[in-house]
Amino acid sequence: MLYIHPCLSLLRPAILGLLLLFALAGMAQQKPVIKPTAPPDTTIAADTTRRFEDRVMQNLRDLSERKTIMGKLLNAILVFDPKDEVLNLDAELIEREYEQHNYKIVRNIRVIPLDAFGYSINDTTRVPQNWFEKTGNFFHAKTKRNLIRNKLLFERDQPLEPLALVESERLLRQTDYILDARIIVDERTTTDDSLDVIVVTKDVFSLGGSGSFTPSSGAGRLTVRELNFLGLGHQPEITYRFNQAAPRPWEFAGRYSIENIGRSYITADLAYINENYYQERSAFLHRDFYATNTRYAGAVGISQIEERILLPPTNSDTIPQFGNLGYTRRDAWFGRAFKFKTYNLGYEPRGRLIMGLRVIDTNYKTIPTENFQSNQLYLGSIGYSVRKYYKDRYLFGFGRTEDIPAGSIVSVTTGYENGALINRRYLGASVAYAYYRSHIGYAFGNVSYGSFLNDGVWEQGMLQLQTLYFTKLYEHGNWKLRHYIQGRATFGLNRNPEELLTINNNDGLRGFNSIMLRGSKRITLNYEANLYTPFSFLGFKLATVAFADVAWLSSGNKANPINDKPYTGFGLGFRFRNEYLSFSTIQILLSFYPRLPSNEDISSFKVYEASRPYYDFTDFRFERPGVAEFK
Repeated sequence: MLYIHPCLSLLRPAILGLLLLFALAGMAQQKPVIKPTAPPDTTIAADTTRRFEDRVMQNLRDLSERKTIMGKLLNAILVFDPKDEVLNLDAELIEREYEQHNYKIVRNIRVIPLDAFGYSINDTTRVPQNWFEKTGNFFHAKTKRNLIRNKLLFERDQPLEPLALVESERLLRQTDYILDARIIVDERTTTDDSLDVIVVTKDVFSLGGSGSFTPSSGAGRLTVRELNFLGLGHQPEITYRFNQAAPRPWEFAGRYSIENIGRSYITADLAYINENYYQERSAFLHRDFYATNTRYAGAVGISQIEERILLPPTNSDTIPQFGNLGYTRRDAWFGRAFKFKTYNLGYEPRGRLIMGLRVIDTNYKTIPTENFQSNQLYLGSIGYSVRKYYKDRYLFGFGRTEDIPAGSIVSVTTGYENGALINRRYLGASVAYAYYRSHIGYAFGNVSYGSFLNDGVWEQGMLQLQTLYFTKLYEHGNWKLRHYIQGRATFGLNRNPEELLTINNNDGLRGFNSIMLRGSKRITLNYEANLYTPFSFLGFKLATVAFADVAWLSSGNKANPINDKPYTGFGLGFRFRNEYLSFSTIQILLSFYPRLPSNEDISSFKVYEASRPYYDFTDFRFERPGVAEFK
């Protein structure tokens, strides 16, 4: 497979044309040798039947070996050796492999951070070979060793706890600025009571951004982000929009995150957003149940938000009606996990009993209707979670190692709202389960319910069901195919009139955007096929996608969305991604919508760019107690 270095992404079209031109020229300059009396040469015959792309590759290889300026250039930007790949890694097997080392003393921890370009996580002897790789690394701040050590769940001169190696590797791999990680026990120096550990990580090029521009209006957007500022793990991000429509031509959003402060796994998040119809100022400190063995989690923060929300439309409305909403919210929660006692030394049960308490104080300054009241909400929850992870590739990435969460979680939440106008109770419950096998695929299911109880009347309730299935990875040579199927249903029960659902974009139909189309009950079905091609230009791998979406939407407590004619969307597109860069996946999609709302002027065809993935995993970590979110 041909690989062209990611540093040259801006020159992609010109370089691709030149490469193909030189390759074809090389093929045209080959003169056949005529041997009338000789028997047919089977070697030559086999060569003429080779695929066209193989002959192009061979000519590019031959040109790169020449001692000319063009040969040196091709040798600098092309890599013909395919990268080694390991698919369908079973984390449970790896865990059992390390069980023999449980409770041994960790003598030494050797950390090997690798730069973004020219290195391999599986071959630490590989080094940058050309000017472009070296230049890319020059402008990249490599992750500090101490930052990686702070992520580890084991320490020097301390016993190695069960799951510490596997969980540490997963946590490193899920870090935004790390592409992949391997944690290895050095078997050469291991003894019966102690061991040495080697930690190898490979960075992504952490400086990235995105942008857009509309020539007809002159409006545009520019986003710049740094996932690992100065190699310290700080993450600033700035977005600026210009030449916007009324009331103001510009918009600004800034965010700053500091993760794992003082090896406490506490993250600080700051946000300042100043847009036309949404303003936010917020500051939070939070710590999640980041690993199976985590005992404590919690958060504390404050936010001030002013936004414009859509008021309930009627069937005859052609102009949307909006209302202003402004409030200050203080939020704090604390959680504690308990593991069951086991008498099997060296075995770590994955099940955890978890309890959490949360207090939310909301003070409304501006309300669009009388259905909003300042309140203090007290919530408590208890749950049982079992989680484990498997390793695979070509799920949401383009070849990097991905951790697939599986397991189950059951939780019950109860609470009391002390409001300025009324007081009421809250009750909610949720059950989720996921199963994964490399030869079958991944299956996930979730059922959740939540509602307030006011004087014997259930109100602002919600019932939600969700399923997700993706098949195993089908491979044919260097081509890979995977199918995704998702079903979701959300039913609002006695919701307030301004609490409405949409089928826009990720909520239903990809690329669809309607202001007027709203409802209180929604059912969606989504199908997608991803074909990963062997083509890799300038480090950007290419995948094709085909999809079909179906959505039903209705209003009223007694309305059944299935009785209405569904809205549908069908489409094709391309996805590009460079795993070594911090840029999001680039998606260019063409969609067709056969049915459209009668009171809006929306085109049946749409070509659009998207970066957010349509599907995502649900981790089985216990989260803060909360009210079921209706969206």
